[in-house]
Amino acid sequence: MDLEGFARRRVLKGLGEEAILEELSEALGEFKDWEGERRREFSEAVLEEVKTALGAGRVEDPVLRRLLTCPEAGVRMGEFGVGSRGEGDFYVHRKIAEIVGDTGALVDAREQDDAGVVAGNGRYITLAVDGMHSRLSEFPFLAGFHAARATLRDVYVMGSRPVAMLSDLHLADDGDVGKLFDFTAGVAAVGELTSTPLVSGSTLRIGGDMVLGERLVAAVGAVGVSDSAPKARRGAEAGDIILLTEGSGGGTITTIAIYNAWYEVVRRTLNVDFMKACNALAEGRLLDRLHAMADVTNGGLRGDAEEISSTAGKRLVFHGEALEKAVDPRVLEMLRALNIDPLGISTDSLMLILPEGDADEVKGALEKVTGVHEVGYVEEGKGARIIEGGEEKGFRPLFRESPYTKVKKVVGEKAPEAAELMREGIDRAAEGASEKKRDILKYIKGDRV
Repeated sequence: MDLEGFARRRVLKGLGEEAILEELSEALGEFKDWEGERRREFSEAVLEEVKTALGAGRVEDPVLRRLLTCPEAGVRMGEFGVGSRGEGDFYVHRKIAEIVGDTGALVDAREQDDAGVVAGNGRYITLAVDGMHSRLSEFPFLAGFHAARATLRDVYVMGSRPVAMLSDLHLADDGDVGKLFDFTAGVAAVGELTSTPLVSGSTLRIGGDMVLGERLVAAVGAVGVSDSAPKARRGAEAGDIILLTEGSGGGTITTIAIYNAWYEVVRRTLNVDFMKACNALAEGRLLDRLHAMADVTNGGLRGDAEEISSTAGKRLVFHGEALEKAVDPRVLEMLRALNIDPLGISTDSLMLILPEGDADEVKGALEKVTGVHEVGYVEEGKGARIIEGGEEKGFRPLFRESPYTKVKKVVGEKAPEAAELMREGIDRAAEGASEKKRDILKYIKGDRV
């Protein structure tokens, strides 16, 4: 529970101080075994700090006032589907890339790849970070294991070899310290399986004293190096074919299995087959045959196809009958039983886009470690299509990824009615943040604004 946000909302609504203090004290009683006097004292401190912070945006100094206020979109994360790997999420990520701007990197946020690449001294350095699945807070080992796999995948698909990982853990005030250890063990296990050491990290409480509860939020980052140019999505060319390895899923599939009581499916995700496949390509000196690589994660194949098409300026066409073969049979059985679209969630397959003439040799190397299937091709045009029953259809993400828990099914996957108005608010906030960045840069450089 966020005490700071709880108190702030009540102050802004104009509730009386005594009423707010009583509500804060009652909330504290849910989490802390404190006497009434201590709860009262703590509540008074929270309220005082919140009221003081609310005054920060009214300071007279214009530069400070700019620093201490935030451009508002008037749109909440959940209602626009941010983090839900659909059109809403992709829209916000494009705005983030606009704020970052042209960095001069070989691959940066503008291309919507999951990792960035810079060049240095004749080598290519890849950097990626992935957050743990939010519903795995009570299962820290699995959260760490799959976050580590995710960030390593993002490095591998750039044609890089991961050389180190780092972790960033945030545990709420009432969380058991054992969660930190369990998460770290999961990350370290992947590190040992892939010879990628976990070398550094950070551990903090979520919101310090202001957030109560046991929620764990964490991320794992990785750095990789390569002697050859990155296999970014923009490299896809008309005439290429598309291969997919068999995916058994990661954090998303694990979450589906746990929250729908298909517990045995969790075992299917405990592997590093993706990394073995990439190593097989590197050891066979086949990476240079590839035009692009990707992992099927963001909103499933629907989302990745849309992003690749947008970045490469080409159309991707898929054979519907072949796509299901690229999902672990037991995982696919679970998804079908739960009526979850396997093309709209993360299955963690390795996608390769390459000239048709190189396909047999690449398949031969991959088949030694995992199943691999030819599932489509690239042509001139825009967007993505799927051929099912001899009929070509549109193939694109919905506003949110396929709902895969009961809670997500209640939220739904369709765009809210006010989506266009929300986009306008998001545009204003993004432009406000960009202007703020430019003005503060001028100030720091000595050009007072």
